[in-house]
Amino acid sequence: MAITAAEVNKLRKQTGLGLMDCKKALVETDGDFDKAIDLLRKKGQKIAAKRGENEASEGYVIAKTSTDGKSGINIVLNCETDFVAKNQEFVDFVNSIADLALAEKPASKEELASLNLNGDTVANAVEAQMGKIGEKLEISDFGCINAECVVAYNHPGNRTASLIGLNKSNAELGRDLAMQIAAMSPVAVDEADVPEELKQKELEIGKELAINEGKPAEMAEKIAFGRLKKYFKERTLLNQEFIKESKKSVRQYIEGVDKDLSVSEFKLITLA
Repeated sequence: MAITAAEVNKLRKQTGLGLMDCKKALVETDGDFDKAIDLLRKKGQKIAAKRGENEASEGYVIAKTSTDGKSGINIVLNCETDFVAKNQEFVDFVNSIADLALAEKPASKEELASLNLNGDTVANAVEAQMGKIGEKLEISDFGCINAECVVAYNHPGNRTASLIGLNKSNAELGRDLAMQIAAMSPVAVDEADVPEELKQKELEIGKELAINEGKPAEMAEKIAFGRLKKYFKERTLLNQEFIKESKKSVRQYIEGVDKDLSVSEFKLITLA
């Protein structure tokens, strides 16, 4: 399979690795980006952390909460250039969709696309904007949280927006945790919330990496489980070091503030 320069450059942006390493990985995996990333990790390459699941290059991300603080949404509308992303008319359009989502509380981006926005569906409104702006636009990610207390955080520049749901009201702590999520990109609230498929993937990568380092198979498996524990510490919210007090985990910090407070869920949207 012929690998194009554009594909190699895309993988380079996703991983932070050199062009030749990226090209070799794509060739070996017949152009499959996810497999190429896994292959590079198995070879011991240090991959730049992907923040969230969104791969669009440009766009505008926004998170908002309801007036009673019990629900919130975050959304990204992607575009092709930074020029459009910073255009006030484009920003106003994204905010109009966000306000509609906050009012109607759709459960998915598909439901959001079917809502009525100024007499037409959101999907048709986005298409109309595409014709007007001359760039491809897409709502690539959308989140909605309902909880006793929902807090939103919009990082300056509107390329990252996080939501967090708590079981009781504490706006100050909620904002600290939402900022933690935006900065540290956890994949789940706690170890038990990490999907089994992701756990097995990390174990496989850890084992192959140990074998490539010359460790015997029986030892490699133990090393893989040790690396999985490290992964949990680095990539699950409650086990991460708290950015405002690094000697404590997020769990320990929350317990120090209010032992009865818990995190129900979070949603992070970010542009790479």
